[in-house]
Parts: sequence; C-alpha cells; structure tokens
Amino acid sequence: MIKVPVHSGVRQMRIIATGLLVVMAIAYVSARRFEDPHPALGFVRAFAEAAMVGGLADWFAVTALFRHPLGLPIPHTAIIPRNKDRIGDTLAVFLRDNFLTPAVVARRMGRLDVAGAAGRVLAAPAAGDGRLRRGASRLLADSLEALDDERLGGMLKGVLVQRIGQLNAAPLMGQLLAAAMKDGRHQPVLDALIRWGARTLEANRELIRQIVHERSGKIMRFTGLDETLANKIIDGLDRLLQEAADDPEHRLRSKVEEGLATLADDLQTDPKMQARVDRIRDEMIANPAMQRWLDGIWQAAREAMLRAARDPQAALAGRMGEVVRQLGETLRDDPALKHVVNRFARRVAVGTAARYGDSIVLLVSETVRSWDARTITGRLENAVGRDLQYIRINGTLVGGLVGLTLHSLSYLF
Repeated sequence: MIKVPVHSGVRQMRIIATGLLVVMAIAYVSARRFEDPHPALGFVRAFAEAAMVGGLADWFAVTALFRHPLGLPIPHTAIIPRNKDRIGDTLAVFLRDNFLTPAVVARRMGRLDVAGAAGRVLAAPAAGDGRLRRGASRLLADSLEALDDERLGGMLKGVLVQRIGQLNAAPLMGQLLAAAMKDGRHQPVLDALIRWGARTLEANRELIRQIVHERSGKIMRFTGLDETLANKIIDGLDRLLQEAADDPEHRLRSKVEEGLATLADDLQTDPKMQARVDRIRDEMIANPAMQRWLDGIWQAAREAMLRAARDPQAALAGRMGEVVRQLGETLRDDPALKHVVNRFARRVAVGTAARYGDSIVLLVSETVRSWDARTITGRLENAVGRDLQYIRINGTLVGGLVGLTLHSLSYLF
C-alpha cells in the first residue's frame, strides 16, 4: 500500500474552512443567547445559522467524495474509493480517445513546429533555461554511466557489423572510382604512385643487381654482362618513371587509367568481382583487429558523450558548438528542411500512438486499479483539495448572506 501524505496547502485550507464553520457556530450560539435584550443580534444569528447550514452541507458533499463522513457508512458516500476501478477505466478511455489515436496525434502534431523549436534552442543554447540544460545533461550522464557498458557496446558493435555486412560495397566503390576519374581526381593518386615507385627503385638498386646476378648464367657473370644488364634495367625503369611524372599524357599513365576504368566497370557489373569484394569485406569484419577497432569506436563515442554531458558549456564552446549552432540556424530558417523534420516527427508520433497507444491505455487503467483506496484518495485530494476547501468556505459565506437577506426581508414584509 502506498501512503500518500496530504499536501500542506490542502491541510491549511481544510483548517481554515473548518475554523470558519466553528466561528459561525460560536456566533450563532452567542447571538441566540443575547438576542432578546439586543434585537439587532438577530441579523448576526440569521447570518451564522444559514452559514452553518451552507458550510455543513458543503462539508458533507466534499467529504463524501473521498470518505464516509464521520466514518458512518452513509449510502452514496466515499464515492472515489468505491469507484476507483471505473475512474481508472474512464481515464484510460479518455486518454485514448482524446490523445492517443493516430488521427488526434496527427492533428495535434500538425500544429507543432518541432524543427523550429529545436532550431531555436540549438542556435542559441546560452539563451535557454540553464536549469533545464543542466538537468538534461545530468540525466544523460547518469543514464550513460548506469547502462551496462559491455552489453551496450556489444549491441552497438553487432548493429555496425550487421550494417557493414549488408553493405553492397563493390558497386559503390566502382561508382566512386568512375566519378573520381571523370573529374580527374585520380591524377594526384597517380602522381603519388609514380613518386613512390621512383623512391622504391632508388632504395632497391642493389637488390635488383643481386637478383640479376643470381639469375644470370656463368658466362654472363664471367664477362660482367649481368651488371650491365642490371644497370640497363634500372636506368630504363628510372627513365620510364621520370617521363611518366613529367608527361600527363604518358603511355604508362594511359595504361593505368585503362586498368582503373576496367576495374570501375567490373566492380559495378561483374558478379565475380563483386563476390570477391564481398569475401574481402567479410574477412575484414571477422578479423580480430577490426573487432578491436569497433570496440574502440564505441568507447571513444561513450567517453565523448560523457564529457559533453558533464560539461555542456565546454562541449558547446568549440567547433562542436559552432556545428550545433549552424544546425540550429538551418533548422530554424530553412523551410524545406523544417518541413521534412516536422513531417518525420509527426510520422514518428503517429506511429508510436498506433503501435503503443493501447498498451499505454492499458498501463494507465491497470496502474489505477492497482492503487488501494487510500492512495487514489490521497492523490486526488492533493490535486483538487484546495479548491474543494474553497467550496466549503464559499458555501459558508454564501449561506450566511442568504440567511441575512431572508431575515432582512422578513422585517420588510
């Protein structure tokens, strides 16, 4: 059983209403006692008498909502405790019919500018409610720290692996390569490859001479032709690379470009090439180094989110803050983007209502049903008790005014 304490404001108003009723009773008794020698006290008696009647009637009505007056099992009293299950069902139906149907959610979301509101907050984060920002930051940090790090990291890694495994990489690589060649963006890569080839040749001259020497016959080694052949090979390669570096139209470049064009086409159209790329992709995913890299991505992202959550001002002070502000300005000022975001938010809300609306309604109904009579009485009394005590006060005063008016009219007529 959940014990709900009565709110201090409700208790204070109850004391005032009861005290006013007691004052009226004292005034009535006093006026009745001294009315004969002082006829003017008849007005006080009439006011106090009618005020007691009005106050007692409203006290009975208010008390009957929550409990039996004076503990007596009077019929049609303790209305709320006796009907708490029906109240829960009615509240759930009201919630479903007025808030959680897809049509209602779509209509209400259509009037909300979610993108504009988010854009204004992001564009001027310093102007927002500091307490709200700090509270949200604390909540985010506590939630991240409370989550099972290993389990969550494994789930995210599993999602990444699944997405990468479903990626048809070969056609995408082919399209990227073809687009790069079309715009000439592959030329710096060719230049770098040629320079790398020249450096590699320079660093391995002696190795080339040794290989030619070992592969030559005895006669060539005896006559020294093996060294001459090795020098010719080295000089020829060196000259070829130098010419290719200086001439953008060199035949070596043309051959490489033909090979790249063929590769781009095979990546997009050849099933065997695509299957080979898929095998390489799967081998990379299964490699322990890749698994460790994915683990590192999650840890780095988690630490970055924790740092940003613990110190939102610092997180918004650098380039990250500038990116966030630019995003906010775009959301705030771009009608097309705003329309897309608002439509997405509306679809998400409508989908959530359609999928989980009945579950939410059932949860509300079952929660209210699970409360005992004292719990639901305490919650409702805390919510509306002050206004109900005002009803008692008003009833006392209005009753007194009615009694005073009737007493005055009796003198006139």
